[in-house]
Amino acid sequence: MTQFGVHTGPQECTIQELMALWKRAEELGFEWISIWDHFYPAQVDPGGDCFEAVACHAAVALTTTRVRVGSLVYCAGYRHPAVLANAGVTIDHLSGGRLELGLGAGWHEAEYRAYGLPFEPPAVRLRRLAEAAEVIRLLWTEDVVQFRGEFVTLTDAVCNPKPVQTSPRLWIGASGEQLALPLVGRLADGWNVAYVSPEAFGRKLAIVRQHEPEPGRIVTGVNVGLVLADKNADEELRRRFGAAADFIKEGSLYGSVGEIVDKVGRYQEAGADWINLGLRAPFDFGALERFATEVAPQALRSATT
Repeated sequence: MTQFGVHTGPQECTIQELMALWKRAEELGFEWISIWDHFYPAQVDPGGDCFEAVACHAAVALTTTRVRVGSLVYCAGYRHPAVLANAGVTIDHLSGGRLELGLGAGWHEAEYRAYGLPFEPPAVRLRRLAEAAEVIRLLWTEDVVQFRGEFVTLTDAVCNPKPVQTSPRLWIGASGEQLALPLVGRLADGWNVAYVSPEAFGRKLAIVRQHEPEPGRIVTGVNVGLVLADKNADEELRRRFGAAADFIKEGSLYGSVGEIVDKVGRYQEAGADWINLGLRAPFDFGALERFATEVAPQALRSATT
């Protein structure tokens, strides 16, 4: 059964506005709330405000009581994996065992350059990502860790306490069909991709499934834009997303309730376990409430008939 969540951009807003959004999403019955990982606002004026991801992840844990608490996704090139492992454990304890930890290879070259971080070729960033996933799992499960890899060396390393959950899920956010998706199949507990059409989602998922050690083991999710407009949907999409509208159009839910229910059904048929509404300021609480009360019930009924 497909579940619905919200993926929130902690940029161009206040902490109070973010917390109000998280609380309202949980009240409306969404099952997942996640944040993204950027130092600068994504796809808008880079000089705007942008809150740090690990701190926001912890804030989601403390602002909510029921939803899964996710990150989509932490950039493996921004933080040592031992830092993320320890932060993840802390967030799992803060949330009472609701952590969902996502990792990605990173793409925002301007952030790397500005902070003096090496922006490596894609294949190198993917190897760094794979190593980060291995290190985090070891620190979460082993009492003492010895590790010598291409990027990380651990000597008598510990990570205590261990997570509340026996095995928190590690999600990998990836889209590349040649290198990234086979890596997802081999390493991930969950796979997430953003702003792709249902058809593209299904094609990419097939690649992930081909490389799973256990068929059907990986949980799947897609992040989509939301513009609920009974008329002039294209204009509203452009007003809310600006220059990014053309890029995300095929991977957005936009139009009337009926049109959105239909597209949700196509994602369900393509194999999406989670459909997460990508929300950015100014947050449209009205559209969020209409999705929860009008779209989600119809989509779930259609999936069971």
